[in-house]
Amino acid sequence: MASYIRWYYAEEDVWCYDELDEQRWSVRHVEQREHDGMFFAAASLAEAMHARDTGGVDAVAAYERAYGVSPERPFDDFTPDDAVEYRFGPIAAHDFERIWLRARQARKRNGGPLPR
Repeated sequence: MASYIRWYYAEEDVWCYDELDEQRWSVRHVEQREHDGMFFAAASLAEAMHARDTGGVDAVAAYERAYGVSPERPFDDFTPDDAVEYRFGPIAAHDFERIWLRARQARKRNGGPLPR
């Protein structure tokens, strides 16, 4: 069963929102700068893997330019030192979906290709 979290990275002034699978890997990831609301990522692990499997490294690079990069480790791997830099908390599924849709629309407007 999926779970949803948000976390703030103060050094970059960025809120991140993630849909996590049962192993706590991010399957969908959003990054939004707090001071102006600009979206920097709306990435899906399934879409990135599809790009890799069908187009190789160039397709993954194009996908990441359009939609950003997802975290590359499970969230249970964060250490106590990470808590100094990040603030974590759960969010409701419907709140994540609302943010995800806004982020995807923003990234598509910024020239991102439509995922398959």
